[in-house]
Amino acid sequence: MKVNFKDLDSGEIEEWFTNQGLDAYRGRQVRQWLYKKLAFSFDEMSNLPKSIRSLLTDKACINNLEKIKAEVSEDGTEKYLFKLIDGHLIESVLIPEKDHFTICISSQAGCTMGCRFCLTAKQGFNRNLTSAEIIDQVIVVKRSMDTPDRLTNIVLMGMGEPLDNYSAVLMAMKNLISNDGMNFSHRKVTLSTCGIAPLIKKLGEDIQVNLAVSLNAADDKTRNFLMPINRRYPIKTLISACRDFALPNRSMITFEYILIKGINDRDRDAYNIIRILSGLKAKINLIPLNPHHSLKMTPPSMEEILHFRQILIDNHFTAIIRKSKGEDILAACGQLSGRHNKME
Repeated sequence: MKVNFKDLDSGEIEEWFTNQGLDAYRGRQVRQWLYKKLAFSFDEMSNLPKSIRSLLTDKACINNLEKIKAEVSEDGTEKYLFKLIDGHLIESVLIPEKDHFTICISSQAGCTMGCRFCLTAKQGFNRNLTSAEIIDQVIVVKRSMDTPDRLTNIVLMGMGEPLDNYSAVLMAMKNLISNDGMNFSHRKVTLSTCGIAPLIKKLGEDIQVNLAVSLNAADDKTRNFLMPINRRYPIKTLISACRDFALPNRSMITFEYILIKGINDRDRDAYNIIRILSGLKAKINLIPLNPHHSLKMTPPSMEEILHFRQILIDNHFTAIIRKSKGEDILAACGQLSGRHNKME
């Protein structure tokens, strides 16, 4: 079976070359072509001798995602539909910000978590992505951009639960932030989890990136209803793991809270957030539910959202209302489903 170089770190790729009787620096050259020049084939690697390129073609690969479709939202958000080598589909989203771009990437084809407000959950689970497939979303999108240098931020908030695919996600993030990889700042890479508590502390030990936790309820009864993972790792366990997460100086954990009318938007819900997050270096992103006819839930009114936010602010929490972009093309938070024919 051919090795995919984007599944290896710098040491592993150098070892592969030395095992072929070649100089280790050839591995560094290949990484430069992959991550700096965004090469799609060995033939593009012009500073490698033809004999080495032929060897690579025989024994290795750098399979690229197949772009099936790209849609552009009224607000400039772009959603990409990719086909994996076995035919499964995933989606990525390029989000324009004031002075940069953020890419939201997927870690699984489908998802096992079953959150009630998420369209990905309705697809079910197909498989984990490889580290190469995770990185390729960034590479393919960056190649398509007119101003690729403005892509500075990465969020693992697309399809799937990143911590449920830990080893591949970790390898991908290492290659994304390493100096001889894609060289993104670790301060600009954020992993979002629905709360696989045992792996939160491990993540902080293995790599330095930002952590976002999809909270969505601050009592176990409501969170059990919205997020089945809470039955395995209830709120007390989850918050304890967050307290153990290694935070760099001046950093905070982001808690994402999708506001759903009549379910988690009451005053007591806000006060429960205050109670469970007390003493944590935390900021709270309030995200109005992105409605869809297949979801029998709706967002609160803006007046209700502002009232909820004010309770948090009055109790000395940073609380930001985050309006998801790309809603008109089903690219907003919780709307990715990875299908040709969207459930419209």
